[in-house]
Amino acid sequence: MGRPREFDLDEALDRALALFWRNGYEGTSLADLTEALGITKPSLYAAFGNKEELFRKALDRYYQTYMRFIAKALAEPKARLVVETLLDGYVKIATGQQTPAGSLGINGALVCSEASESIRKELTARRVLDETLLRQRLGRARDEGDFPMAVDPAAFARFVMTLAIGLCVQAMAGVTRKDLQEVVATALHAWPS
Repeated sequence: MGRPREFDLDEALDRALALFWRNGYEGTSLADLTEALGITKPSLYAAFGNKEELFRKALDRYYQTYMRFIAKALAEPKARLVVETLLDGYVKIATGQQTPAGSLGINGALVCSEASESIRKELTARRVLDETLLRQRLGRARDEGDFPMAVDPAAFARFVMTLAIGLCVQAMAGVTRKDLQEVVATALHAWPS
């Protein structure tokens, strides 16, 4: 029978999440992880598998904890409110006082070599899913007469998600929440009629 773990798995996962969020996948070494989690490499492997598995678990935690605003936005009754809530959520997550700047999805993928191709693909798949859900919601809004028939929901969803990614990149560069909220307000002034 093995020895019981001497650390809290949830707390360790939260620390790993913060480290990956701040430094990206490739910018976070095993030494960084073991130091931040206060555990040895064998303990890390026993608890989480390898670095890639730990990152995937951290990414799941990130979506469950921080990205819940996406579901809330998609549930809004009007298309404009969907987009406004979504963009506001990205601004808040990217400029949180208790979290690193930017987003784990963007920070984790900005620099990925061929060795980390599976991580880049995972992050891309998550972004594509978010865009697909928005496209479907805008399509439903168009069918209900709440979104202009002349505007392609797929193109508009791509525009919104490109803006959301840009907000995260700008936050990483130090742009303030107030300034990013002004960007969102400007984008919403261009709402199609």
